[in-house]
Amino acid sequence: MTYVLVFVASGVVVVFAGVALARHADTIAEATGIGRLWIGSVLLAGATSLPELTTDVFAVRFDAADLAVGDLFGSSMANMAILAIIGLMPPRGRVLREAALDHGLAASLAISLNAMAAALVLLRPEASLWGVGPGSVVLFVGYVAGTRSVYRHAARDRIAAAAPARASRAVLRGAGIGFGVAAAAVLAAAPAFAWSAKGIAEVSGLGNTFVGTWLVGLATSLPELVASIAAVRMGAFDLAVGNLFGSNALNMAIFFALDLAQPGSLFAALDPNHALSALSAVVLMGLGLAAIVYRAQRRFAMLEPDGFLILAAYVVSIWLLYLRSAAT
Repeated sequence: MTYVLVFVASGVVVVFAGVALARHADTIAEATGIGRLWIGSVLLAGATSLPELTTDVFAVRFDAADLAVGDLFGSSMANMAILAIIGLMPPRGRVLREAALDHGLAASLAISLNAMAAALVLLRPEASLWGVGPGSVVLFVGYVAGTRSVYRHAARDRIAAAAPARASRAVLRGAGIGFGVAAAAVLAAAPAFAWSAKGIAEVSGLGNTFVGTWLVGLATSLPELVASIAAVRMGAFDLAVGNLFGSNALNMAIFFALDLAQPGSLFAALDPNHALSALSAVVLMGLGLAAIVYRAQRRFAMLEPDGFLILAAYVVSIWLLYLRSAAT
């Protein structure tokens, strides 16, 4: 019972902090003129991914690497379920229809990095240098290079557009301080996630891989859920969508930190079942990207890429992972 109470209490802190993150991130995007796409994909995604970073490092320290990695892939899956949810918010489909097509670059980065991580899980490389495997380094470098490309693309669009009105330094400073405080609140709640989640995994008997992918993946995606819904309510659709795809890309860069915390090769110690959740995340992101590009407007076309199809694919993926975990 203690594990559940701690799990819920940590989630409450994250909910309030997530709303503040979205509000201050939108102010920063407007004040700096950088734009919501890049702020959402990098700055907001970085803040809302703090639970994954700290929770998973603590989980590795608790000798629960499968819980940590399950959380990373599970979070990538949950983020696409969140995309489906905000896409179905009334009026249905507005977010997916009005989000900028430029999200395709961030989405492609996230898809590529998750697919690369899936391959590393299957290959299970044992090589490491100074405690870090080459696969983790490639994922980290790929994220940094890809994020730079997203920024340069956003900067080109800003130059082509009219110069936005800049807010005062006091407004920007206040937004920066508020954003930092909210991010610190999210960061402070993360260790409790790791402790309570590991306890729930042990008590339930479901195992670290499944609990990490489903329960912890959903829990650590609470900041993305709250921040994205808050952004949609403000009309900042690009901030919400950028946050989700940006978080999925950043999740793969976190492998570098986990590898540092794990004695020996991280990928060699993992349950191969993680490849299923990784590939499920790739499929879900592909559906999410297709929904943005397709911009479906028909209300009952069930085979069109929209929120209902993404949610259905998420449920099927979790069910398949449960069956796979139960069989091993």
